[in-house]
Amino acid sequence: MSLNLELLALAEKIALSAGELLLDRPSKFELDEKSGALDFATQKDHQSESLIVSQILAQRPLDGLIGEEGANKESESGVTWVIDPIDGTVNYLYDLPGWCISIAAKNKEEYIAGVVYSPTTNSLWKASKSNGAFLNNSPIKCNDPVNLDRALVGTGFAYDINNRKVQAKIIEELLPKVRDLRRLGACAVDICHVGSGALDAYFEEGVNEWDYAAASLIAQEAGATFSVTKARDGSSRSSVIVAGPFLHAALSAQIQGQ
Repeated sequence: MSLNLELLALAEKIALSAGELLLDRPSKFELDEKSGALDFATQKDHQSESLIVSQILAQRPLDGLIGEEGANKESESGVTWVIDPIDGTVNYLYDLPGWCISIAAKNKEEYIAGVVYSPTTNSLWKASKSNGAFLNNSPIKCNDPVNLDRALVGTGFAYDINNRKVQAKIIEELLPKVRDLRRLGACAVDICHVGSGALDAYFEEGVNEWDYAAASLIAQEAGATFSVTKARDGSSRSSVIVAGPFLHAALSAQIQGQ
């Protein structure tokens, strides 16, 4: 088995374990505020990351780690795991569907395996480099070509108020030019929806690597174009746009021209 497929199998196994843990919801949530009142983690975010980290290191102790809730380990093997233990924490808190576990592995700076698992919708997307993308083991392809005025576009809103103001201006200009917009609550799931054709495109301002790492590989293996640029607020966060190649060019011109 190639390294890519070996890491993918491990990521899938661990994501399923984390999903089982997270479906056991607590009777009371403990909220850990991070960058502000809108940005928080629950005790389940921490428990999920601990489970994922422990299971990775049990199999691959020399690998590196980057996790949303603080996992940080330099790689001695060349492989680093990028982990979001719950993407869509607000959805999880409110018991809304669509939150997910996102686990990616990269070799140096190239993503080579990725899994996004949404337990409440029974959806598991996965991909390894040059081996295609799958939803529940069925191959997926993005929608292409799609004209901008026929595009169903997903987006997300940042926790940072200034970023939200930027997003509001983009949406004000974009909404009259597309079929419609959707805001579902988890960046990784929405990017995967582009890969499987449930959305035509997705964009967001102010995301972190763990938000898009696994999903970006899945979308690209499904034929989509994924671009990441530095966020406009000057922070370490990023802006992402993903769509089929034809639509990506038009959507990028529309968003970046504002």
